[in-house]
Amino acid sequence: MSTLLCLDIGSTWTKGALVAADGTLLGTAQHPTTPPEVLTGIASVTTRLEAQGAPVLACSSAGGGLRLAVVGQERLVSAEAGYRVALSAGAKIVHVVAGQLDGAAIRELRATEPDLVLLAGGTDGGDRSVLLHNARRIAANRLRPPIVLAGNADARAEAEALLHATGRTVVATDNVLPDVGELAPGPARAAIRELFLRHVIGGKGLSKGNTFRSLVRAVTPDAVLIGVSRLAAILAKREAGAVMVVDVGGATTDVYSAVSTVDENVMERTVALPADRRTVEGDLGMRWSAPGIVAEAEVERLEPQGDLQEEARRRAAAVDWIPGDDHGRDVDAALAALAAILATRRHLRLVDGQLGPKGAGLLVLSGGVFRHATPERLQAIEDRLRADPVLRPVLRNAEIIVDGRYVLAPAGLLADAGHVATADALLENHFSA
Repeated sequence: MSTLLCLDIGSTWTKGALVAADGTLLGTAQHPTTPPEVLTGIASVTTRLEAQGAPVLACSSAGGGLRLAVVGQERLVSAEAGYRVALSAGAKIVHVVAGQLDGAAIRELRATEPDLVLLAGGTDGGDRSVLLHNARRIAANRLRPPIVLAGNADARAEAEALLHATGRTVVATDNVLPDVGELAPGPARAAIRELFLRHVIGGKGLSKGNTFRSLVRAVTPDAVLIGVSRLAAILAKREAGAVMVVDVGGATTDVYSAVSTVDENVMERTVALPADRRTVEGDLGMRWSAPGIVAEAEVERLEPQGDLQEEARRRAAAVDWIPGDDHGRDVDAALAALAAILATRRHLRLVDGQLGPKGAGLLVLSGGVFRHATPERLQAIEDRLRADPVLRPVLRNAEIIVDGRYVLAPAGLLADAGHVATADALLENHFSA
C-alpha cells in the first residue's frame, strides 16, 4: 500500500482523506453530497485529491438517517427495547405499537413511512400468539420496508416463513427480550446495521446501480467508533481521563466515550470500550434533524436563542443549504452547541456517568460546523458546553479540541481493513502533539 483514499459519505457532505502508508495525511477534500447520484460528489473529492486509482475505503451515513418503527407485545418494554436497539445503529424511532395489530394500527404504522420495522414480542419459550399474529398481519398488508425479526425464539421460524412467503426482506436474529426483565439488543443492532448498508445506503435513491453499495464497507458511526478506540489506546499513557468525541452531522449527532483502565493482573493499561459507549441520536442533526434539536432543547429546559425554531425548519427543508452570512453561521453554531449538549447528556445517562474518577480528559468536537467555525464561535460553543450544569462536572478537567482534519473515521476505516499501524500513526500525528 502506498496510499489509500478514505471516504465518508454523509447526509450533507462527502469527505475524503488521502493517507500514506506511514500515516501521513497527504490531503483532505470535501464536496456536498450529491443525491440522486452520490458518485458525482465522490468523483469530485477524488479528483481534488488526485487520488484516481488509489484503493478506496468508504463509510456512509447518507440518506437522512434510518426511520425505525417498533412492533412489540407490551408498549413500555417494546419502546425500551427499540430505543436500546436504535442507539448505535443511527436510527430514529418514528413509531412504537404494541399488542395485536388491527387495521387501524397497520394504517398508522404505514403512515409513519419507516425505513425498517423491528418486529419483537414474547420471551423465549413464552407467548407465541402476538408475534405470529403481527407477522401474519404485516405479511398481508401493503407494508414493504425490511424487517428485523427479534422476538420469541420458539416462534421465529414460523414468523419468518410467514413474512418470506409474501416476498418481504427479513433478517431474523436473537430475541431482544429473551427473558422477563432481560434486554439483549446486540444481535438486533447488528441486523439493523446490516440492513442499513443493504437498504438505506443502497435503496434511498442515492445512486444508480450497485457501485456505491459495493463501495461502502461500514456505517460511519462504526468507523468512528474504531477510530475512537485507537485514539483512546494512544492517549491512555497520559492518564488524563476518558476520551469523548461528539460528532455533529446533518442527520445525526453521535457521541463516543472510551475509558482507560489498569489490568491489575498484568499491570498494563488497556482501553475499555463496550459497544454501548456509543450513542447515535437520529433526531439531532444540523439539517435533516434540525427541528429535533429545538424540540428536545425545550424538553430539557435549555433556552434556544432567537428564532431557532423557524431556522431549524428552514434547514430541514433545504438540507444542502450553506449559510452565506454571519447570521446563518451564528444560527448553525447555536444549533451545534445545543445538539452537542443534548446528545452528550443522553450519552452520560446511558453510561450512568461512568467516565472514570477524572471525568473526561479530552473532548473532541467533530463535524463541519466545528471545522469551519471562527475561533470566536468555537469559544462560544466551548463556553456553553462547560457551563451546562449536567456536563460541567464531566468536563471540569477536559481539554476541548476540534478534529480539524477529520481523521477519526479514516483511522477507523484503516484499522478495520487491517492497516492498524497506519491508523495509529495518523491519529498520533493529529492528537498527540
